[in-house]
Amino acid sequence: MNEFTLICRALFRNDKGHIYVVPSDRLEQMFAVFDKNEDGYIDREEFQFCWNQWIKTIVRPISAFLIVDVQNDFISGSLNISNCSAQQNGLEVIEPINKLLDTVDFDAVFYSLDWHPSDHVSFIDNIKQRPIHPTSPLNADNAQVYDTVIFAGPPPMKQRLWPRHCVQDSWGSELHKDLKVLEHGVKVYKGTNPEVDSYSVFWDNKKLSDTTLCGQLRLKGSTDIYVCGLAYDVCVGATAIDALSAGYRTILIDDCCRGVDLNDIESTKQTVISSNGVIVSSREVKAMVEGRDRRPELGYKLAMELKNSESDLSKNNACRRQSQQQAQQQQQQPSQ
Repeated sequence: MNEFTLICRALFRNDKGHIYVVPSDRLEQMFAVFDKNEDGYIDREEFQFCWNQWIKTIVRPISAFLIVDVQNDFISGSLNISNCSAQQNGLEVIEPINKLLDTVDFDAVFYSLDWHPSDHVSFIDNIKQRPIHPTSPLNADNAQVYDTVIFAGPPPMKQRLWPRHCVQDSWGSELHKDLKVLEHGVKVYKGTNPEVDSYSVFWDNKKLSDTTLCGQLRLKGSTDIYVCGLAYDVCVGATAIDALSAGYRTILIDDCCRGVDLNDIESTKQTVISSNGVIVSSREVKAMVEGRDRRPELGYKLAMELKNSESDLSKNNACRRQSQQQAQQQQQQPSQ
């Protein structure tokens, strides 16, 4: 354990050599992930696993830069977020995002776009197209923009109502003209199902279907996802939380986001931090992408993912052995 602590002191440093302090309970939890036989030592075979699955990723991460919904309607169009309660200007994310695209060599870059059909469930002017559930606090006649209603379904579904926005192939759905779009950047379209909204770039809000992002990340072997864009407390937050749930080391870039509601923005930050993600400013990103600034929260996140995957593998193997034993017993039983 003492030697593992020294390894962590060497691993978890910023690009200036400052050592990040790792709480002792977290050190013990990470040590336990690699001490598989629980003998108090990480032996050669255990260290090979630690080296290949943990240390290599921490030192040489594979980064994906995910730019969420920097579209005209959210900046100066029908759902201009500066008109929302936080009164933040979506245009302000473009300069720091462009600077990152110019100065940081991400392994992959993705641009997500809200891409709604004209009859989308989230548009307030479509509210009378679908029945309202009896438990809904508001009905079609008294609901206003930004209110939440419950549609009848099935199943019943809560839905926040927005102005008509990001309709497919409209000016409002286009990425802002000042946003730098790289040739190798990949566009991901979401919210295409008229019956369900899609805040996250990973999944729709009902978790019925995923986007192309999941497969693209697996294909590229991404380990770290840097998330930013619009709106902080809606699509950006949902995407960061889904990235963490999917097991990715997740970094939210604070100054490259603008949001709708200050309380919801704060809640988003707390959820990301409590889920072992990190929140940084854009000036910190380059050193992290290059593996020179190595955050202990992300190391801990990876260790816990390895623990969970090992646990799932053990469960699957146990189920497989049990099934094999049951099959053998059935074969050995005399026929009636």
